[in-house]
Amino acid sequence: MGVSRQQQFHQLSSGQWDGFLKGVEKEGLRVDRNGFIAQTPHPEALGSALTNPRITTDYSEALLELITPVCTSTDELLASLRDIHGYVQGHLGDEVFWPASMPCRLDGDASIPIAEYGSSNIGRLKHVYRQGLAVRYGRMMQSIAGAHYNLSLPDSFWRVWQQALDDSQTLQDFKSEQYFWLIRNFRRRSWLLMLLFGASPALDASFVERVPHSLSRLRPDTWHGTVATSLRMGDLGYHNNAQASLDICFNELKTYTETLARAIHTPWPPYEAIGTRRNGEFIQINTNILQIENEYYSAVRPKRTTQRQEKPIQALDARGVEYIEVRCLDLDPFSAVGVTAEQVDFLDLFLLDCLISDSDRISSAECDRLDRNYKDVINRGRDGELALCLKGRMTPVAGAARGIFERLQPLAQRLDGWQGGNRYQAALASQQAKLDDPSLLPSARVMAAMAESDQGHVEWTLAMAGRHQQALRDQPPSAETRAEFETMARASVSEQRTLEAADQDSFETFLAHYLAS
Repeated sequence: MGVSRQQQFHQLSSGQWDGFLKGVEKEGLRVDRNGFIAQTPHPEALGSALTNPRITTDYSEALLELITPVCTSTDELLASLRDIHGYVQGHLGDEVFWPASMPCRLDGDASIPIAEYGSSNIGRLKHVYRQGLAVRYGRMMQSIAGAHYNLSLPDSFWRVWQQALDDSQTLQDFKSEQYFWLIRNFRRRSWLLMLLFGASPALDASFVERVPHSLSRLRPDTWHGTVATSLRMGDLGYHNNAQASLDICFNELKTYTETLARAIHTPWPPYEAIGTRRNGEFIQINTNILQIENEYYSAVRPKRTTQRQEKPIQALDARGVEYIEVRCLDLDPFSAVGVTAEQVDFLDLFLLDCLISDSDRISSAECDRLDRNYKDVINRGRDGELALCLKGRMTPVAGAARGIFERLQPLAQRLDGWQGGNRYQAALASQQAKLDDPSLLPSARVMAAMAESDQGHVEWTLAMAGRHQQALRDQPPSAETRAEFETMARASVSEQRTLEAADQDSFETFLAHYLAS
């Protein structure tokens, strides 16, 4: 019997380990002092949402997205995220930055302004794509926010790992293969992240007004899932019937890009009935199952940085996988920046173990079982009787989680031994505590905090938003850091104007070329 991947990894020396590369994309709504979604335009001081590399918008003009640079440590990452938050909080005026994944008070689709990106063709493309999401799914689900965690490993590690596995591919092909190896195991274990980090068990009544659902009423203005961990990732959140028909294969890069491309080029009758224009204006990019790759909702994505006007699939096919994007994380409403150091360190440990563990290809039958496990934890993760189907047998969720923790313990010890200290063992212990005492689960803490304060979803979250804002304004970024953000904002506005002035083609011609490329 040969040496396992885990054994291969543990045989490496500290000199062969250069740590992780990591980043966060953190979304959040701008909200007025009454707890209603902001109707104001993107603040001028934050620069152009089209071209600012650190501060942009997601679906809505009110839905900010803050993006860290690539960092080499958790401390650097959180310092960067705090600086961006601090700068933003200093320019929100009377508004607050909503710290929860499920939104504030809404008044139907019309209350959610679609993001604007100026008059350039690429800016209009981003706006029309969002119009397409509105006509396909409605705007309500697009008001939900989350945190995306991006992770990669440096080439110095990949060269060592390739040699350890006696692999002879090109380095980039090897990296792509290994990232998909990680993704397959992530798919098998992602239910654990929904248990440990799901933090959206309740929502405001305005979100489900005139919408059928199975939630329980907590208060006149608040509904909740009695044992749910993440309504954001459930049927009321990122979910739609057209995508339920997709069979996106995560086994390897070639099948992933091929099945995704097929969805982008396959017409969907209900979208054909809508058409691409209304009153002469574009309302969606095309009438296919997916307008573009980004429309596909998944808990994890293989990513490659795109060049201007390059499609994600083209970038992946041309240059392979560069990093992994974990997309299933709820915002932590107890954190001023939406994530914590212990969470980031645990994610590093979790994802590394996904890479170095055995990872058979996922069959269609296994894929269905994995989806059921994931949904069961989202909907019933705090149910002490919940059991998951793992390797053909039903296993209590707490026991299944402890099995993964036992696997992670020696890896945490190895990383701490290489890097010094006990960072990873402490991160593991902080999550282990949630299994020992389920009241420490974020979803349980949110419910307990609302009960203790005798407040509903909006009232409680608005109070937390105010506290976070005050804490960040009390300790603003340094003058030097603020100047850097101001320079970045001005440069982004200038870049947007340059793009707008450079366009020669009409948007219709631009879009035809984009779709044909």
